[in-house]
Formats: sequence, structure tokens, C-alpha cells
Amino acid sequence: MNKLLALGVMLLVAAGSAFAQQRPQYTQYTLNNYLANPAITGIEDYADLKLGTRHQWSGLEGAPQSYYLTLHMPVNKSGGSSYSGSMAKEASMKSSNIYRRVRPHHGFGLTAMSTETGPLKRGSFSASYAYHQPLTKKLRVSAGVQPGIIQYSLDPARVKLAKNSPDDPAIYDGRVNEVKFDLSMGLWLYSRNFYAGVAGAQLVPSKRQYVADNTPADNDGSLQQHYYITGGYRLDVAPYFSLVPSVMVKVAQPSPASVDATVKALYSDRLWAGITYRHKESVAAMAGININHLLDLAYSYDAGTSPLGQAHAGSHEVVLGFKLRNSRKIICPEWAW
Repeated sequence: MNKLLALGVMLLVAAGSAFAQQRPQYTQYTLNNYLANPAITGIEDYADLKLGTRHQWSGLEGAPQSYYLTLHMPVNKSGGSSYSGSMAKEASMKSSNIYRRVRPHHGFGLTAMSTETGPLKRGSFSASYAYHQPLTKKLRVSAGVQPGIIQYSLDPARVKLAKNSPDDPAIYDGRVNEVKFDLSMGLWLYSRNFYAGVAGAQLVPSKRQYVADNTPADNDGSLQQHYYITGGYRLDVAPYFSLVPSVMVKVAQPSPASVDATVKALYSDRLWAGITYRHKESVAAMAGININHLLDLAYSYDAGTSPLGQAHAGSHEVVLGFKLRNSRKIICPEWAW
């Protein structure tokens, strides 16, 4: 199986196909929807810093390993949430009938990501801006944009070529090490109990050149455009207990659509656990704790349900979060739970 995986990676590199351009996917998307939609930038009342890592398909040589850092914060956001009082949401699960005047605000953010798959590396850096506009006392909408750069690189020392092609130009001509411009855009509709969003990534039609051996001219390949549709609802079933079903649909033509369905149970705004099903790929269990108004931690484990799942020991994902400049000492996120 390891040989088949290595062969598949090499064929896709040589063809400049979608695999090298595919954005990493994360099981705990509900903890950081900012990874997929820049409209979330600055949604909370504090600076949201998250460090995450995902080790996919454990036990397979050359399997993907991803790392990320995200930071986003509000600017000119006044009045806190739409309900009165400055206490942490943990202190009261009841909605108030008294509302403060809600004004538009801005958000700014930064993202750095790195993914390594065998000899391939994909690094990216981007900055984001979002504008949040109240529609009613309870409902808000935001729009965001996120320009950035993507760097693809290949380590030839880790590539094993066939004996009849020791100097494959697709590997050694230098064009597998490239920097491309990236652009993401998104919309986010949200209230205290639900959210819905749509976003697109890699929207700039950057073309990657690759060499087709024994042909008179180069061929073109382009970065895949990715689209995300997301929705979630928070149902407070008891004073200290909530259920949060959510779904994310990812489309990146010509790849098939990917659907993640998740259900989380949240207790006292501090402890939570959930399950996620990714269609025809995996089932995941996850849990987390909001330790205090500064720190939170989460872990998930994916068990594969596809034929490839028989050859690996699952996938692991860890997310460490920091709530910086959290003057209201919020324990659980109010808008992106």
C-alpha cells in the first residue's frame, strides 16, 4: 500500500493535478470556521488565536500532516453581544429581553498554514478583512475577503523515479516549486442560535505549468476553486445543556463533493463532545474543554470507512485556542460555538 501511495503522489505531481492543489480539510471545522470563510473575521469580542495540527492516515508512509495558526480580532466593536450584561455566557443561559444598540464593526485576521504529503509541501499565508452589519437586534451578516499566497515545493531527494526516466523534467525543471496568489471571499449570516455561510477559495485562476514528456509544448493546469456551504444551529435543551448540529459541504471540481455532518453536545459552556460523519470517508469522535476565559483545548480521532481505511490507523487532530484581550472574560464563544 505504501508503494501504491507513493506512486499515486508521483503521478499527480507530474500531471499537475488537483491533489497538489487540494486545500487541507479539518474534522473540527466547527471550532474554526474561519479556516474556510473569511467573513467570520472578528466575529467575537476578543482576539481569537488558534493553533491546530492534523495527522492524517496514521501509519501510512508519506501521509498528509498539516499545521496552522489563525488569529483574528474585531475593530470598533462596541456594546459586546446583543444581550445586556457583561458577565460570561456561562453565568446565564437565559436570553434577555433588553438589548443594547448594535453597530457595525470590522475585523482583521491572519492565517499561516503548512501541509506536507510525502515529498510535497504546501505552505500559505494570508490576511483577511470582514465587515459585520446588524440586520435586526438579533440577526447579523458579514462579508469577508482574504488575499494571500500559496507556495508549492517538492523535495527531489525524496522522489524515487523509474530507471528508464532518471531525469524526469517534471521533477527537475524547477516549476514544481512555485508561489501563487490566492483569494478567498465569503458571506456569513448569524445570530445567537444559528449560522449559515458560503465561501470560495483559490478563486484566482492561477495556472501551473507542467511538462508533458515527448510533446512539443507545455500543458496548462489550474488551481482548483473550492466552495464551502456551512450551517449550524444551537438548541438549548436545558439550562446548562445544548445540542449543536451542523453541516459543511465542500465542492472542488472535478473532485466529488465532500459532506461533513456533525452533532455536538455542550455542557455548562465548558465541556463538549461530538461525532462527525464524512460521507464515504470517515467517522470521527471529538471532545474539548473551555478551560477558562483564556484557554481551550480539543481533540478528534477519525476512523476511516473507505477502502483506504483498512491500511491506516486513523487520523488525529488537536486544536489549542487562546482568547486574547478577553475583557468580558467569556468562557464559551458567543457566535462561533
